[in-house]
Amino acid sequence: MDFTQINNELGNLFGVTLFDPQQFISLVIRFIINLIVVSVIARKFYFPHSRRRDYTFIFILMAMSIFLLVSLMEGGGMQLGAAMGLFAIFGIMRFRTEAVPIREMTYLFMLIALSVINALAHADYHPKALYWDGVGIVTILFVNIVFVIMAWIFENSKVMSQECSKIILYDNVNLIAPDKREELKADLEKRTGLKIKRLEIGLLDYLKDSAMIRIFYEDPEDVGNSIARFGRMPKEI
Repeated sequence: MDFTQINNELGNLFGVTLFDPQQFISLVIRFIINLIVVSVIARKFYFPHSRRRDYTFIFILMAMSIFLLVSLMEGGGMQLGAAMGLFAIFGIMRFRTEAVPIREMTYLFMLIALSVINALAHADYHPKALYWDGVGIVTILFVNIVFVIMAWIFENSKVMSQECSKIILYDNVNLIAPDKREELKADLEKRTGLKIKRLEIGLLDYLKDSAMIRIFYEDPEDVGNSIARFGRMPKEI
């Protein structure tokens, strides 16, 4: 008894088959490609700037979960939209209680999009017309390489600006006046040790003699700083 007969018997009895070599090999190839590309983007481009192991782990795990979910649901009875909606519910349950930075959300969206593309990118054979219709390995590799190149471009200091910013609670409103802007900048550079390119003045509190100032500077090592965005001490870090 060959695989075809075994699959037919199991399908008739239990509604499942034992093994589909074509489907399995296709899934494994796309899984390996997706895992490699997702890991490279998360580990080689995102992590060196942010040093956030928690987000790196989340990116890889969620991307691969999306890939397997879409790959297995795409051929089943559940519609793709329903499957994605189901996964979105679990994602919202986790991320709704935490202010996820826009950089991390961008990476998460990119990796999820990449995983969905890899999950749906496969070819189907039409026996009556004797031709294959779908996406080949060359196209899959091209799309994945494009994602890697985009991540490299936007993380490369020679291509994109490495401007960073910090919010500072400043204690001398006497230097806030426009004609003392250079003195203010010099004082902030002395205190922070940073070469400030520009600054923005926000909330003023003359009762406490303080002001909220946002400074902008360039530091490739500080790009992706996840705590610099807080204007006050967060409840949880």
